[in-house]
Amino acid sequence: MLYIWDIEEIIKNTLNQHNLEIIYEFNNKLNAPMSYNVSTNTIKFNYLQVNGYKDKLNFKIKETDENFVKLILYHVLGYYLDFKKNKHDTRILMYGEDDEIEQLKTIIETNAWDYGRTLVPKQLLDSYDKVRELDQMLLKNN
Repeated sequence: MLYIWDIEEIIKNTLNQHNLEIIYEFNNKLNAPMSYNVSTNTIKFNYLQVNGYKDKLNFKIKETDENFVKLILYHVLGYYLDFKKNKHDTRILMYGEDDEIEQLKTIIETNAWDYGRTLVPKQLLDSYDKVRELDQMLLKNN
């Protein structure tokens, strides 16, 4: 089981490795393993959600706990990179029509996976791609 301090250490080291200045914090009310908030430049994580997500995917992804957290983190860092490179009109998410909202969410999610992949070390690329594939399957089933 991964604990809060384990995840914090992995996030801190990964951010330092990539020279990224992003705040990170634990949030036990978060309904996802990790998220990125562009307005506060903050990565939030819920260690129980991280462990649950790891358990759901562990039978397909054979990585250490540390590498598994990194795989999730690279995807979340993809959101950071997307928002740095693209100025999405996020008002659409609040005020847009349903089809506009879905279209923007799809663009942001695709970009996050693609940009996050640029940070992944070569030895983890196959696992990152597998997590992406399994994550999309989980979303379809929910």
